[in-house]
Amino acid sequence: MKTIYKMNDLGKMEKSETFETNNWVHLTSPSESEIDEISSTFHIQKRLLLKLLDRSELPRIEVSHNNVLVVIDLPYTVEYAKKKKYRVMPLGIILMKNGMITIANQEHPLILDVKQNPPVDLSLENKKNFLLYLIGKSVEYYLKYLNEIQEDIRAKEAILVKATNNKELVHMLTLEKSLVYFITSLKGNQVVLEKLETLPIISLEEKELELLRDVKIETNQAIEMTNIYREILDSTMDTYGTVISNNLNDVMKFLTSITLVISIPTMIASFLGMNVPLGEVGVNPLSFLFLVLLSIIVSVVLIVILHRKNLL
Repeated sequence: MKTIYKMNDLGKMEKSETFETNNWVHLTSPSESEIDEISSTFHIQKRLLLKLLDRSELPRIEVSHNNVLVVIDLPYTVEYAKKKKYRVMPLGIILMKNGMITIANQEHPLILDVKQNPPVDLSLENKKNFLLYLIGKSVEYYLKYLNEIQEDIRAKEAILVKATNNKELVHMLTLEKSLVYFITSLKGNQVVLEKLETLPIISLEEKELELLRDVKIETNQAIEMTNIYREILDSTMDTYGTVISNNLNDVMKFLTSITLVISIPTMIASFLGMNVPLGEVGVNPLSFLFLVLLSIIVSVVLIVILHRKNLL
């Protein structure tokens, strides 16, 4: 899908039917005809546009024919079994003399946020500032999702003590995989920021350099948070596995002890049913009561012994 945006006099984004100077063209999972149209209109290689739709595309900067291509990774969420897992997707940003193009293989809330709530000082004429704003906004989503992961880890710690199955452990493995994606993408975005600072064709002014440094600080903060959460998650998973094993051992110990206690009355009662001479017990009218009392006494004694040995 292709959408063209322009800034109105009130500083708000609005759609435009045709492209004009300093407009923003956003492509979301574009069709082949839309890619052909963009390629021919702005003299951009079709191969490059198709490559930007590849989910495995890495963050980078590329300069071609006075156009600057910047690829960054954006985090997003995927719902599964009423839970969330976190992944990353590439966003291609092409800065041209007469405008800007962004391209993504799926819709992302960042783009919607930029369209609906642009900051007061944001302008499509200052493409370098707009680029830095997009990168800075992406870091906000990383921090947001990292906080969600932190809350998820805390929730898992609350049920850790009573865990006896690996269902939650599997979810924690999914979170660990998400953090691996995050740290890899954040480091890639960090390299992009380093190159932006020294790229001659970009030539950032002092105010833009200050914004770039702020974005770099936030990116470094997100990287540190991701590393910390990975360490916490690794430690929690190790503890989780040990707790599950111990809890299962306790369950098996309890069941074994209960089986042993229950087997005593069964064993005593079975003697009565055997075709074995038992003296006068078999004809005594109180023999049944005697066997019941004997079973209870022996069972209670066994329970006390098992309890003292911490086996029940």
